[in-house]
Amino acid sequence: MEDHIVWIDFDIIEQFVIDVFKGCGVPDANAKVCADVLLTADKRGIHSHGINRLKTVYYDRIKIGIMHPVTPFEIIREGPTSCVVEGHDGMGHVISKRSMDIAINKAKDYGMGMVVVKNSSHYGIAGYYVLMAVKADMIGISGTNARPAVAPTFGVETMLGTNPMTFGMPTDEPFPFLIDCATATTAEGKIEVYMKKGMEVPSSWVIGEDGRPRTDASQILKDLRKGRCAITPLGGIGEETAGYKGYGYSTVVEILCSALSGGKFLKMLDGVKDGKPSPYHLGHFFIAINISAFIDPGTFKKVTGDILRSLRASKKMPGQERIYTAGEKEYLYWESIKDKGIPLDEKLQKEIVTMRDELGLYQYDFPF
Repeated sequence: MEDHIVWIDFDIIEQFVIDVFKGCGVPDANAKVCADVLLTADKRGIHSHGINRLKTVYYDRIKIGIMHPVTPFEIIREGPTSCVVEGHDGMGHVISKRSMDIAINKAKDYGMGMVVVKNSSHYGIAGYYVLMAVKADMIGISGTNARPAVAPTFGVETMLGTNPMTFGMPTDEPFPFLIDCATATTAEGKIEVYMKKGMEVPSSWVIGEDGRPRTDASQILKDLRKGRCAITPLGGIGEETAGYKGYGYSTVVEILCSALSGGKFLKMLDGVKDGKPSPYHLGHFFIAINISAFIDPGTFKKVTGDILRSLRASKKMPGQERIYTAGEKEYLYWESIKDKGIPLDEKLQKEIVTMRDELGLYQYDFPF
């Protein structure tokens, strides 16, 4: 049975998240950035990367010292269209927003801009940063490497992260084209969602050391940390359903996030040193492409919209009511909940109460 859900007003929960980050030592302006990234995920229905991760991925990591609340942003190399950033294991959201701002500004001057980052931390949904470019009438691209959780095709050992590669493009519709997903069959956060709901994960998502599919969400999460199972690349186990394609694109992300910045890669990102938790030293990349350097932005948006509308109008599979294009479901989700707020399940309610009480944020009197 699904947990009892409580809906909380956006403004209230956003201010609470800001105060949690501030209570952890994150400066005021940066706390607002971090909260905005998390709330944007929830507003788009991507709850695996929203406030569901506030405690476990940010609050707890700051408390044990493997994520730094104050972010010394350092540019270590720069050219007209390029930039390399040292993140010093600060807040990934802050590092990433500033990095995409740099990419956008370079694209305004030179048509394109790319920034790579090393020694950062979890940056939330990649879509947040490509939407920054979209709002500037640009094409946005971003990716990040992550803690090893994915096995290469024909392997069973965790080597790659879920490594999202994300593209955003403006259209003449109310919402942009935005494909924001992992190069693995799933993200660890989605397995956590299945665990909370007491559901088994699909058999193509995870492979055990014996090469057989794993479906017990709770046990998978325990065994992933110990390297006893691995998430499969996008496409699934082996080559029959094209798992090698996800494996290849994941490797592209790994190279762009590490080799181009001089950062850490693969097993170096496991967050453990001498048997103790340590910073993850993640890498990211951000690309902004100024559409006006190629064509009139209005023309681009119209053609892009025509492409998407043609796809949605194509012949449907029997039994299906509609065809979607990337970014549409997230837009429709927002339209459906913008007057309701954010849904909190029982586990998240308990985590919020814990953080509130530990930080003394008693001005928040939640209905749970």
